[in-house]
Amino acid sequence: MMIKRMLKSVAAASVFMALAAGSATAQACEAEKTFSAANYEFYGKAETELLVNKNPNAALSAYNQLKNMPLTCFEEGAALRLASAIKFELNDINGAVRDLETAVNKGYITGKDRTSTYFTMSQMYLKVENSPKALEYYDKWINAGGSPTRDQAWTLAILNQRLDRNQESLKWAEQVFRADGPNAKDEVYKFLLYLYEKTGNLTKKAQLIEQMLARNPKDMTLWEAIRGDYYRGGDERKAFEVQKAMYLGGLLTEEKEIMRVVEFYNQFNAPYQAAKVLEKEMNAGRVKKSFAQMERLANLYQVAREYKKAIPVIEEAARMSPNGGVYERLGRSYSELKQWDKAEEAMQQAINKGGLKDKGAAWVSIGQARYERDDRAGAREAFRNANSRAGRSWLDFMQSEEDTAFARKRFDLSNSVKALKDEKKRCEQIAVLSPEPTEACASVDARITEAQAALAAFTGGS
Repeated sequence: MMIKRMLKSVAAASVFMALAAGSATAQACEAEKTFSAANYEFYGKAETELLVNKNPNAALSAYNQLKNMPLTCFEEGAALRLASAIKFELNDINGAVRDLETAVNKGYITGKDRTSTYFTMSQMYLKVENSPKALEYYDKWINAGGSPTRDQAWTLAILNQRLDRNQESLKWAEQVFRADGPNAKDEVYKFLLYLYEKTGNLTKKAQLIEQMLARNPKDMTLWEAIRGDYYRGGDERKAFEVQKAMYLGGLLTEEKEIMRVVEFYNQFNAPYQAAKVLEKEMNAGRVKKSFAQMERLANLYQVAREYKKAIPVIEEAARMSPNGGVYERLGRSYSELKQWDKAEEAMQQAINKGGLKDKGAAWVSIGQARYERDDRAGAREAFRNANSRAGRSWLDFMQSEEDTAFARKRFDLSNSVKALKDEKKRCEQIAVLSPEPTEACASVDARITEAQAALAAFTGGS
């Protein structure tokens, strides 16, 4: 519709005057530049009815009488031009052009006049919005030596686009843009954007949008166009950079726009930055502090391994949550920070609130927290409550730990008894040489008895 409106205003106002005024005929007719008296009677009447009386129908009637008279080439050339003007006024565009074509083909219109006549015919068709014919005669005009002005180039750009000749249209539109310079109107910029899109010139389109942004840096449609082009071109990283620039420039204020920035950061492995944006915007009130958003924020901090920052968010989300799932997440965060008492408390709250997908996993976490605090009996109780493979694995591990510790202790006590017995043998060997025993040898029997008693007590007499 925009292009149609532009075309309606383009048809030259001088069409009628160009026809009515007449133009030089071919050299062959220059010797006959007068009408005979009989023929001029009809010609003069047709001309008067058209120009003075504004009665094209009466003018056509007089012309029809004239064309049946014997005419010289000069008379026929002038008559054809007058007929064209009459038919143009009667909106018989095809007839008007046909008369001018006849005049050209018979050599009545030549040289520069022939060139300007083609232009006149293009304007006739332009007036009635016959784009194919208008463009046909524009082409003839250019081929005959016509040189389009800026406005004529603009018309050619529009006509070619209407006929899906976008590459040709682009040639003329770029000529207009060069003529206008940086102060080109918005309609020229937007028309060029459209043509670059249609012809696949996305690089030129991006460059043009950059120029447009320099003129109006807050034009959201331009920013969205750049982002969309990068998306379609498969360059999501650049699309993200555009979105980020829009956000940092204060152009994004709606929740859905801000959340797109958050999602971009997360998509490109920057969960901490995503969390900072989300938390900032929730505090500013541009993003609603709902349970879903609080849960998302907690997730982002956890993925970023920012557990200290995640905890107050998770605590708030847990209070808003209809089930214990968020308390379970809170417990995991405390576990990451090795705050085992708080981890156990959060997991217990998760179990009490209910709705967990895997209640056994929460009991395993409680068991681990108790284990880390050396509450082995409590840990066993929790692992049994888990009633899961993970719980049983922990129980087996703890039993293995205790079996290993028992074996090591028994080994150490047995070694101690053996070492003392070996010491007693050395003392007996020394006694042969010296009847007076050393202090260590004097106490060796007592120490052996003590070590054997300790071993017997540990093994239960076995």
